Amino acid sequence: MAHILLRNAYESGLTMTAVLLCWSLALWLEAVAGLHTDVLVLAVALTLTLAGTQRTADTRRRLTGLALLPATAAVSILVGRLIAAHYVVGAVVFTAGMSAPVWIRRYGRAATKAGTLMTLPFIALLVVPGPALPPKAQGALVSWGWAALIGVLAVSCVWLVQGLGDRYGPWRPDPEPPNPPPRRASRLRPRPSTRMAVQLAAAIAAAFVVGRLLFDDHWPWAVLTAYVAASGSRGRTDVVRKGVERLAGACAGTLLAAGVATAGVTGPAAVVLMFTVLAIALWLRPLNYAYWAAGMTTVLSLLLGRLGQDATSLLPTRLAAIAVGAALTVASAWWVLPVAKRRVAAPEAVRPSAGTDQRLARPSGSGAAQDA
Repeated sequence: MAHILLRNAYESGLTMTAVLLCWSLALWLEAVAGLHTDVLVLAVALTLTLAGTQRTADTRRRLTGLALLPATAAVSILVGRLIAAHYVVGAVVFTAGMSAPVWIRRYGRAATKAGTLMTLPFIALLVVPGPALPPKAQGALVSWGWAALIGVLAVSCVWLVQGLGDRYGPWRPDPEPPNPPPRRASRLRPRPSTRMAVQLAAAIAAAFVVGRLLFDDHWPWAVLTAYVAASGSRGRTDVVRKGVERLAGACAGTLLAAGVATAGVTGPAAVVLMFTVLAIALWLRPLNYAYWAAGMTTVLSLLLGRLGQDATSLLPTRLAAIAVGAALTVASAWWVLPVAKRRVAAPEAVRPSAGTDQRLARPSGSGAAQDA
């Protein structure tokens, strides 16, 4: 256990180094170009999620990430603005954008990894409270360019830190097998990948509707929970487990955030505390996903406080939205084209990719913050 914790600490250290480097560059860019403060959140979210997908990536996959992430980051900005202007249309586009990468798993590992990268900016869109755009370019194409640039910075920081860590560090990631052993084709129709994509789409669509009706502008918390619990699930029981762990972690994070608010931590101390909690959550995440959920709940509560919102009063709303999102996901997994656990070993229903929720139960170097 001590060896595992030490290895996890090393991996989380690499991830946090990349996060802090990208955050520093984004902070400088914000001051120089007059960008919106939320660009910092976008930089941290993309770097944190990308660090897991790229940990065992070869050169080809890294180049694919360099091409896909900036492009999808720019597209996610468009989707975010579409949701703000036309909620229903934007919700439909977002749902399609999140479920399509699950559907293309049938085409093998390369398609699975590419789909993972495509979802990362959309996940960040749920974390970022507002549009990370220059105030003077709200309606211009250049706004997409800034988002793409943040994507390039995230990729570059992850490459640099992980490359140096692999060259000089005490551990290297376990390589993935070049050719996974062939598996018996699934006789389930529709295919497991299709069923999982439909389940995910149903859960996210329901979360958009119910989240808007019950929580108004705080609908992202329900949608994010629906994605986290549904993506990469290995059956109905697995979905229930993820939902329970996320809710338990959020409850613990709520108590911790309330204590921080009571202590009156503000200013630079709050920023240091956010990154400290994030590092600890990364370190403990392999032990149980609830640690990660607790850490992210605390971090986002501190972030809302810095953005001028009463984070403490919003915590009950967050918990309710998480519970609703988990319940909707469980209902979708059980009643919409359910996949029996014994059948999930089909080729297109391979074990969750490095970009799906399985990453949240692996060492931080192989994980991601696709949740909040």
